[in-house]
Amino acid sequence: MSVKEDLGRMAGAENVSDDPMTLEEYSRDFSFAPPHMPACVVKPRDAGEVQGIVKLANELKLPLIPVSSGAPHLRGDTVPAMGGVVVDLSLLDRIIKVDRPDRVAMIEPGVRYARLQEELREHGLRLPMPLSPRSSKSVVGSCLEREPHIIPKYHLDVSEPLLCTEVVFGSGDLFHTGEAAGPGSIEEQWEVGRRQKSPMGFQTDIYRVLQGSQGTMGIVTWATLRCEVLPAVEKPFLVPSQRIDNLLDLAYRLVRLRLGDELFILDNHALASLVGDTPQEIERLSDDLPRWMLFFNLAGYEIFPQERVDYQEKDISDIAKVLGLAINPEAVSGLGAQRLLDITRKPCEDPYWKLRYRGGCQELFFISSLADIPGHIGTFRECAARARFTAPAGTYVQPINQGHGYHVEFQLPYDPASRGEKERAREVYLSAADALMNRGAFFSRPYDLLAEKMLNRDGQSMAALKKVKGIFDPNHVMNPGKLCF
Repeated sequence: MSVKEDLGRMAGAENVSDDPMTLEEYSRDFSFAPPHMPACVVKPRDAGEVQGIVKLANELKLPLIPVSSGAPHLRGDTVPAMGGVVVDLSLLDRIIKVDRPDRVAMIEPGVRYARLQEELREHGLRLPMPLSPRSSKSVVGSCLEREPHIIPKYHLDVSEPLLCTEVVFGSGDLFHTGEAAGPGSIEEQWEVGRRQKSPMGFQTDIYRVLQGSQGTMGIVTWATLRCEVLPAVEKPFLVPSQRIDNLLDLAYRLVRLRLGDELFILDNHALASLVGDTPQEIERLSDDLPRWMLFFNLAGYEIFPQERVDYQEKDISDIAKVLGLAINPEAVSGLGAQRLLDITRKPCEDPYWKLRYRGGCQELFFISSLADIPGHIGTFRECAARARFTAPAGTYVQPINQGHGYHVEFQLPYDPASRGEKERAREVYLSAADALMNRGAFFSRPYDLLAEKMLNRDGQSMAALKKVKGIFDPNHVMNPGKLCF
């Protein structure tokens, strides 16, 4: 019996495909990872089928590549490095439970942001999101990748908002992490009022092994997420500046004092890409907008919502004046604060905002201390100038962990049809990564070409990762060729 027939017996023949056009879609993405065709694609319908597929892979030493999000993919983690079978989790799309009192949602990996937010809204809840994620992005996939969300005061730990998970490890074992591990089944835990809210284990927080692993440890079949209450009153603001340093000072003070909800900084090109619809509009907006923009949103909840917004606005206005800045609740250079809030509140419509300007985009992101951000930006610009990269690269700065760190992201646009543009983007990507690492940038989520660069800098960490891999995936069937595996 062939592998396709074995998989069809487990997941249904209609959910297994080796159609060349389908395989071609999974063989490449917008990253610089070399393309490689999988043997077939399987779409399991539940955790039992996922477990059967993983056990079959162990018997046949068959590589498995988990994919939960739809195209376009940008980072190379879903491109098969060694062929094998793509495990597409899009049919696992149940919203299993939403609990309003404990502010917890349990969902499967095929659930997208738009549908989840609509369901949560009916319960008076919302899930903090990354900055305008693509419409096809898996919520669970985003949380496993530790993508930063845009409400830093609710980002208490690097794992937020992920709580507990159900995972089929590469060994074929089904495991519940954190509070979900027991005692009792999930249903029995519900009966006594437990909501799988605590991610911590008894000795080890196993969920941390899964985050950032790019599918090299196992396949998550559901996860619980910590949600927040919907605001009753909101008032968004824009703060323009020609320099980033005073905006960083303002961001630091707002996050430290827990003032405001959504908060982030964009340069003129990243902001133009986010709000513009066409390359021509993006260029026009980029020329019109100030060099840097800080966006923040004030929110009032169930108790004295307007009073809460009013006192925060007064406090922030006083802080901004000290820094020589003016907060604007209306519009800056024709861009309205409310329009930007509306954009950040929902997934991005196609085409994805990072691809609108040139059709392709390479992200280069890392974690930085506050003081190092201006130097990192200068280093990146020097690398771009040396490579004669003339396309305007966008910059996005996001406070994380309640301001204890900052996600810094450079967006390198290029035309995928132009070999010269793509090669220049690749040159900047690699040279800037080296230079930024040398000055202290922490690449906590290294993808494709950066994984080897980052992990080879610490032999002890690589050895530890390989030991962990040997425990959870002894036959190395899970996404081989990624990270250091």
